[in-house]
Amino acid sequence: MIDIQPLAILREIDRTGSLTQAADKLCLTQSAVSHAIRRFEARHDVKLWEREGHKLRLTLTGEYLLGLAHRVLPQLEHGATVLEDYARGRRGAIRVGMECHPCQDWLMRVVDPFLAEWPDVELDVTTAFQFGGLTALLGHEIDILVTPDPIERPGLTYKPVFDYELVLAVAETHPLAQKSRVVPEDLASEILITYPVARERLDIYTRFLVPANALPRRHRTVETTDLMLRLVASGRAVSATPDWLLRGAKGVKSVRIGEGIAKSIHLGHREGMAASYLEGFIRLAETVQI
Repeated sequence: MIDIQPLAILREIDRTGSLTQAADKLCLTQSAVSHAIRRFEARHDVKLWEREGHKLRLTLTGEYLLGLAHRVLPQLEHGATVLEDYARGRRGAIRVGMECHPCQDWLMRVVDPFLAEWPDVELDVTTAFQFGGLTALLGHEIDILVTPDPIERPGLTYKPVFDYELVLAVAETHPLAQKSRVVPEDLASEILITYPVARERLDIYTRFLVPANALPRRHRTVETTDLMLRLVASGRAVSATPDWLLRGAKGVKSVRIGEGIAKSIHLGHREGMAASYLEGFIRLAETVQI
């Protein structure tokens, strides 16, 4: 059995960059930290790190255990929170992971009635995953994944909650604004902006540009919807955007991409999760439309 303490030590050293600071965070002395690591190394006949001057360099074993720490410790910490909830008479907790960058406003419309209906259930929303949303769901780091691109895996179930169309957002004065639909070659001279998502998961590439062996003149990413729409409205770029984001947007027009790219937002969860509050969250999500 692997002791938890060395995993916690490795994670804190990775976070703080210092054995001394890691010891402080864990409320241990530096000698206690060093002793715990030496005891672990002796027990398993491995080396976790080597010293390079004043710095510590992880061995391959140390790198493996650091990755294990990032996967396992959040689950144990969440488990402790759940036990506290049960001890205090709470009914449970839901951790929602977001892979849909522009879905924040929609999610808040689900959260408000959920909190009112389930006052004793804790709710946490995150967009930061150590190894991606799918891995976080499979690894029990989150309970629900909000995603426009469900990836089927054994043990997972996805529920579509609302449909939309991916369109090309262009400035009202842009020449492409006069077209009813664009073809891949229309983007050859354009700067395309998207959310920071890998190209292999961007439908504008996988379902439109790549099959036609076409690419935009340049591709850049932005974090926020507001900046994206401002850049489009200024005529500096075009963007592949959910149609509902453009309702009421000033200076921006939507143009159909090819024959149309239909999409749906899905809620993914692990099979066998039958908690009533989880079912309640999904039920409310189905009633909230953009």
